[in-house]
Amino acid sequence: MGGYTLIENASLANRNTLRVAARAKLLAEIRDAGKLPELLGFPAIRSDRLLVLGEGSNVLFTGDFDGTVLAMATRGVQLESDGDSARIAVAAGERWDDFVRWTLGQGYAGLENLILIPGTVGAAPIQNIGAYGCEVAEFIESVEAWDIRERCVVTLDHATCAFAYRDSLFKHEPGRYIVTAVRFVLPRSRPLRTDYAGIDEQLARMGVDKPAPFHVAEAVVHLRTSKLPDPMVIGNAGSFFKNPIVDAALADALKREHPGLAMWPQPDGRCKVSAAWMIEAAGFKGMREGDAGISNRHALVLVNHGKATGPQLWALAQQVMAGVEARFGVRLEPEPVVIGAG
Repeated sequence: MGGYTLIENASLANRNTLRVAARAKLLAEIRDAGKLPELLGFPAIRSDRLLVLGEGSNVLFTGDFDGTVLAMATRGVQLESDGDSARIAVAAGERWDDFVRWTLGQGYAGLENLILIPGTVGAAPIQNIGAYGCEVAEFIESVEAWDIRERCVVTLDHATCAFAYRDSLFKHEPGRYIVTAVRFVLPRSRPLRTDYAGIDEQLARMGVDKPAPFHVAEAVVHLRTSKLPDPMVIGNAGSFFKNPIVDAALADALKREHPGLAMWPQPDGRCKVSAAWMIEAAGFKGMREGDAGISNRHALVLVNHGKATGPQLWALAQQVMAGVEARFGVRLEPEPVVIGAG
């Protein structure tokens, strides 16, 4: 079939970075977004049993998926305008890290702090991916998507996307939109964000005193590879837990009791606090139960040491969340979508 491929009873083990053994009733790999209406018109594909999957770097399967997994395999990067800043339309199936490296090679700034994040471009706005003090929402002009409810292509501007910390419209209306492309606006130059999580120190170790975006990207690569396990080596989904945002009163109480706890003030007066610090202080860093574990390199990372099942990984994650809440009175939330958990 032109533009897409259908596979029944498909394995998902190689389509999620936690390497969980799971299967989908039907797998649809789409290479042409224009074929979505045709594909979604098949009686066997129910819109209420549809899961859009990129590289599977932000999902934990706790069982098989009794529906259709839609894997976006569309490709294309289109430069729409240039000058002091560029408008760039990118197909949802493009690998995020490849796109970031392309922007740096073209001399654009903005995405350097977001290098080496696994996943696809289409997944980036859904999660509003972020790292090292930056969020992708800052550079998104609009998102093109297929609206399942209205059965048409829509263009959602930045405001409509309702971006927030690891959040967006797409999370609040799950199952409605299939992202097909993302339009970015990237400047040629901008103030660099180097004051977060050791970037300045890494630049100093590199002997760079006047950094350009590609220097910051290189520093972030050094930091990520030294702290985070490689999904190609050991199964993981990157940071599994969000940094919680708490009100000012709780933040003050936590700071008094735990002076070493890292915090970042938010524009609304609340504070983002370090989940990694709390997980490590609660004794979970490096913990292992069977093949399910918490990385000994970074406390935010849930890892599969070999043959851990989805339920085993989720049970350990819940144990960590309960332990942190008991110790600090703060409830952690997972970053990945947990499929099949009650």
